[in-house]
Amino acid sequence: MTPETKENIEGDHCVVRVIHLDRVDRARRNAVDEPELERLAHTFKALGDITRLKILTALQAQEMCVCDLAAYTCISESAISHQLRRLKDLALVKPRREGQIVYYRLDDDHVAELLDIALSHIKE
Repeated sequence: MTPETKENIEGDHCVVRVIHLDRVDRARRNAVDEPELERLAHTFKALGDITRLKILTALQAQEMCVCDLAAYTCISESAISHQLRRLKDLALVKPRREGQIVYYRLDDDHVAELLDIALSHIKE
């Protein structure tokens, strides 16, 4: 890399203003629909809370009930129920009733993959 090239990319903007129409067109063709982007934003917002992350990572290994999760996180059962409702609304967890106990688990393998990828990324 030449010193001139390095100088051009170190800032947070281009030194020379050029619009690459082919790249803009490709980005538009591959764009995600607004409703999907909004749902994705809500998902990442939910994942931005440490309590919800604790719940999700605990559920990666096994299903757990509200009482279990409250004991694990040292948070009230009411607060855990509130967090689980939010995670359920975003299809990140799903319940399973067994008699009078409701167990929660990750909604599907994609949630576990998302957590694994994010953890792998921050450990690099």
